[in-house]
Amino acid sequence: MSFMQTIPATDIRKHFSYAIDKAVREKPVAFRRNRDKLMLFSNEQVIGLLKGYRFKPVYIIEEDGSVTATLEGFDLIINAADHAQAITGLAEELIEYAQEYYDQFQLYFASNNRQQHYPYILRVLLAEDLDEVKGLIHA
Repeated sequence: MSFMQTIPATDIRKHFSYAIDKAVREKPVAFRRNRDKLMLFSNEQVIGLLKGYRFKPVYIIEEDGSVTATLEGFDLIINAADHAQAITGLAEELIEYAQEYYDQFQLYFASNNRQQHYPYILRVLLAEDLDEVKGLIHA
């Protein structure tokens, strides 16, 4: 049971444009098809939900002066000439990982050690450009 009012999927189908407009301009729309329950959100609403999901980098200055960087909780490692290049490299790696996660969603989401990555992945996928992803990394 849920406290949120749901709309039958047949009604969504009949009034698809209305449902999309409502989700984008007003509020999320919950609907059901048989036992399946789903929700329509606008990108803006999802970004709002994911506002607190940011990445914490860890830096190591190497003997040669280069910077090795990783993100807490993620198996991504990059070596670059400086901090700025390291953040760019991490952002590029995040985008690649997010696309791979989405392409193989059932595998990654079912994996105990990667399921918790999902909100972070979704946030990266909703980013408009590389600079926005870089902004998700706390320098």
